[in-house]
Amino acid sequence: MTDIKTIFWDIGGVILSNGWDTGQRARALGSLGVDLDAYERRHPSENFLWERGRISAEEFFDRTIFTPHDAPPQTFDFDFSDLWLKVCGESSFPYPESLDILVALKATGRYKIATLNNESAELNEYRLDHFGLREQFDYFICSAYVNEMKPHPDIFRTAIRISGHPASTAVFIDDKRENINAAVYHGMQGILFESPGQLRSSLADLGITV
Repeated sequence: MTDIKTIFWDIGGVILSNGWDTGQRARALGSLGVDLDAYERRHPSENFLWERGRISAEEFFDRTIFTPHDAPPQTFDFDFSDLWLKVCGESSFPYPESLDILVALKATGRYKIATLNNESAELNEYRLDHFGLREQFDYFICSAYVNEMKPHPDIFRTAIRISGHPASTAVFIDDKRENINAAVYHGMQGILFESPGQLRSSLADLGITV
C-alpha cells in the first residue's frame, strides 16, 4: 500500500455546511428583500470571479445587488456590512464527527493536512476562524488563493506541487463525485464523503486509522 503523506480536505459538505449555496442565498437575501431571480441571473458569472479570488466580497455584492451592470443602482435599507453578517450567519457545523477525525489525524503527526476547497477568500477565512479549523491544517489550497476552482485540473496540479510529494501519496476527501474523479485522474487517491462513519472506514481501507 502506498505510504500516505498528505491528506487534503474539502470543507463545505464534509466538515461545515456549504458556504453560499442556493438555499443559503434564498434565506439570507430573501430576508433582506432582495430580488432573488435577478440576483441568481448575475450570480454565476460574478461567482466565477469571486471564488477565484479575482474580486472582493464587497465587489461581488456590488455587482450582484447594489450596483448591477444590467439595472439601475439599487437603494436598500441595508449596506454591505449588514449583508455580510447574513452571509456568515448561513454557515453551520453539521459534521462535528468529521472534525474529530481531522483533529485525530493531525495529532498523529504522520501526515501533512491541507484544505483543497472552493471558497471566496473572505468566507474561507471567516469559516476557518469562526469554527476553529485553522490550527488543524498545515496549509490551505483554497480556490481564491490559487485562482482556480475544482474540478479544474490546475487546482489539483497546484495542490500536488505544493505538497512536495507524488500524487499517489495524497488522499483527497470531498463530497462531490466530479471533484473526486478529477483528483483520481491526476493520480491522487479519493474518498467520496457520505458520512463521518463512512469516512473513518474509507480511511482505514487506505491504512489510515484514527
